[in-house]
Amino acid sequence: MEDEYLRLQQGIHYRFSQVKHLTTALTHSSWANEQQNTAQDNERLEFLGDAVLELCVTEELFKRFPQAHEGQLTKIRSNLVKEKSLATIANELGLDEFLLLGRGEEAQGGRTRSSLLADTMEAVLGAVFLDSDYATVKELILRLMEDKWPEHADIESRKDYKSNLQEQTQLLFKERPVYHLTGTVGPEHGKIFQVKIILPEGEEFEAEGTSLKKAEQNAARTAMDYLKDRMDEFNENKA
Repeated sequence: MEDEYLRLQQGIHYRFSQVKHLTTALTHSSWANEQQNTAQDNERLEFLGDAVLELCVTEELFKRFPQAHEGQLTKIRSNLVKEKSLATIANELGLDEFLLLGRGEEAQGGRTRSSLLADTMEAVLGAVFLDSDYATVKELILRLMEDKWPEHADIESRKDYKSNLQEQTQLLFKERPVYHLTGTVGPEHGKIFQVKIILPEGEEFEAEGTSLKKAEQNAARTAMDYLKDRMDEFNENKA
C-alpha cells in the first residue's frame, strides 16, 4: 500500500510527512466500522478540507475578478466546489482506487459514487493542510483546478430590477425611489401583493406580484421602462 500511496502522492504533487493523515483521508466510515481496532474514518478531515477548499477558492476568485460582485463570485465558487466538480477531480487522480470501503459499501458501488468521491477529495485536502500549512494546500488546490477556472466572471451586471433602478435614480436624481405596499388581495395561500413605486420627481407606478419582493420587482421594471429614454440621453452625454 505504501507504493500505491506513493503513486497518489505523485498525482497530487505532495509527499506526506505523516502518511497516516492520508490513510485516514481515504478511510470511509463503512470500512472503519468493520475494523476491530476502532480505525478512524475521514469525516473530520472532510469537514476540515471543505473549509480550507472554500477559503482557497474564495481568495483566488477575489483576486482573479476584482470587478465581480458578490453574487457572481458566489455562483462561480459554488460551481467550482460542488459535488460533481470535486468528483471529477477525484476521478482524474484515480482516487477511487485508493478508497478503503466496507463490504456493503463496496457492493453497492460506493467506489464510483460522486458524493463519496467528493467527500474523500475534501478529506485529502484536509489531510494535506493538517500535514503542512495553508500556503501548501492552496498551491495544491490551484494546481488541481488549473484548467477549471472560468476565463471571466460575466462582469456585465445581472442585478435585479430594484438594484438597477436604484442605480439609475441615483445617477439621474441623486435620490432613491420609494416603495409602498398599498394592499393585498386573495386568500392567504394565494395572496397577491400590490405595490406602488414613487420616483424622485414624483412619477408613480403600480404593480402586483405573488410576493412582496416580486411585486416590487415588477414595479421597478415598469419604472425602468419609463426612464429608458432618460438613461439613454444620460449615457450619450456622459460619452
